Amino acid sequence: MSFIDEIKQRAKQDIKTIVLPESNDIRVIKGAAIALEEAYADIILVGNKENIHKLAEENGVDISKAKIVDPEVSDKFSSYAQAFYELRKAKGMTLEKAKELMHNTVYFGMMMVKQGDADGLVSGACHSTSDTLRPALQILKTAPNTKLVSAFFLMVVPHCDYGANGTFIFADSGLNEYPDADSLSEIAISSAKSFEQLVGEEPRVAMLSYSTYGSAHSPLTEKVVEATKLLKEKEPNLIADGELQLDAAIVPEIAASKAPGSPVEGKANVLVFPDLDAGNIGYKLVQRLAKAEAYGPLCQGIAKPVNDLSRGCSAEDVAGVIAITSVQGQKE
Repeated sequence: MSFIDEIKQRAKQDIKTIVLPESNDIRVIKGAAIALEEAYADIILVGNKENIHKLAEENGVDISKAKIVDPEVSDKFSSYAQAFYELRKAKGMTLEKAKELMHNTVYFGMMMVKQGDADGLVSGACHSTSDTLRPALQILKTAPNTKLVSAFFLMVVPHCDYGANGTFIFADSGLNEYPDADSLSEIAISSAKSFEQLVGEEPRVAMLSYSTYGSAHSPLTEKVVEATKLLKEKEPNLIADGELQLDAAIVPEIAASKAPGSPVEGKANVLVFPDLDAGNIGYKLVQRLAKAEAYGPLCQGIAKPVNDLSRGCSAEDVAGVIAITSVQGQKE
């Protein structure tokens, strides 16, 4: 059984309701149909009912089991707008502006999650990351005891002996451009928790750099050294090490040579990149050259499950992220 099939089986154990606010995208419609056919999530499509059915019928997709909610005729529109206004009035929000934003399907979908009418939301097929995360942070806010919202990719590499049978988390690969040392340590803590929740194995965290144990010295390497120090102070029981080059992080033989005594022992499964350039380039290289499955960018640190699709996603990617979001929702 593949990793995503295992996630789908876990999702079936406690069915959650996932909102999809991009019902004008056929990939989202098809992804919803997969989730409904395989019965691992209940789906709410946000948008015009007639247009959604027309798009589905034109493409031979069965969405008869989906619930469709049109903000323009919803009996929840006014109460959502009022609740959003109350949330944001200290920031200058007016009731008129709140009503205007409730016509936006992403904002409306976020309010469904906030008000308990759904368990999670998946967006990003035709919206930018900021268009997905801005309403998430305005409405849902950060999770308790979380200092930073970050994004990761769940990478599943075929025929790979590294990581957890080829499964890794790459972070931050989608949101924070230039995290400082403290932010890197927070990204590592959140990513370790996400790995344990989704993969079900013990996280082993590598704080990545172009240097291993002082083989080079620069402000870039010093940031990772400081981040590793902070991480170990905050989470002393977490298996983590840095600064490590990629090969010393995931190859035991290289680790024995370059980083003798490392607690990670060249068996890292959570890779924390020093900046967004490295993280984003790294995941795309592995996805394309190793033909890895890449699920994300998945979000961590938001009070409720919200995940951001890549705009290059397929229907199968949408279906997979629905399953992941459902499992994240089980924790709630």
